Amino acid sequence: MEKLNTLSIIKRDIESHVGEKVILKANGGRRKVLVNNGILEKTYPSIFVIRLDSDTQRTVTYSYSDVLTNTVQIVFGN
Repeated sequence: MEKLNTLSIIKRDIESHVGEKVILKANGGRRKVLVNNGILEKTYPSIFVIRLDSDTQRTVTYSYSDVLTNTVQIVFGN
């Protein structure tokens, strides 16, 4: 039950930063860490969407449990 509460806290925190610039650090596997800049575009009940600032303007999605398990780290207010 505590994990569900923690996920809802993470979700509320991320929802409060929609539209802001973020730095995204994601686990790329095999000891690789991918670091990207982007904008937190939208949140959904299970996932959130970040539009990357790269040349292709692509979007990536992650779940709130990715933040909980430290697969993804988000730094707000870039």
